[in-house]
Amino acid sequence: MAPRKLRFVVHEHHASRVHFDFRLEVRGALKSWAVPKGPSMNPAEKRLAIQVEDHPLEYIDFEGVIPDGEYGAGPVVVWDAGDYTLEKESPDLLEFLLRGKKLKGGFALVRIKGRGKGNEWLLMKRRDEHADSGWKLRSALTARKKKALGT
Repeated sequence: MAPRKLRFVVHEHHASRVHFDFRLEVRGALKSWAVPKGPSMNPAEKRLAIQVEDHPLEYIDFEGVIPDGEYGAGPVVVWDAGDYTLEKESPDLLEFLLRGKKLKGGFALVRIKGRGKGNEWLLMKRRDEHADSGWKLRSALTARKKKALGT
């Protein structure tokens, strides 16, 4: 029997500050990192990723508006999703292959040691056939999507 595919999602989150929530299915939960500038397909761009609390797997398809007054208030949409293969895992390093609509190929999350609260990581695209030095991040929260969410 083939191993079950693990899933990932990137939520575009328009809270008090726009950021992207990068989430990997790991041991029955969604390990989560807030990525202020969003992920990149350009290996030259290393993106700060702040590890936050795990989320339940049911959150993987969530799109909607978190109400005012609640933590993270604002619209949330799926920016990208797919499956992935975990290649290497240690307390300070995750290496994986993503198979999404936008994010493809090898990536790494590397913990930044010796600063802050210990929850700071770097999200990096590895150099492979999917790397794109001219890549630009584009919002998924279009006017049409905003209308559908009722914002």
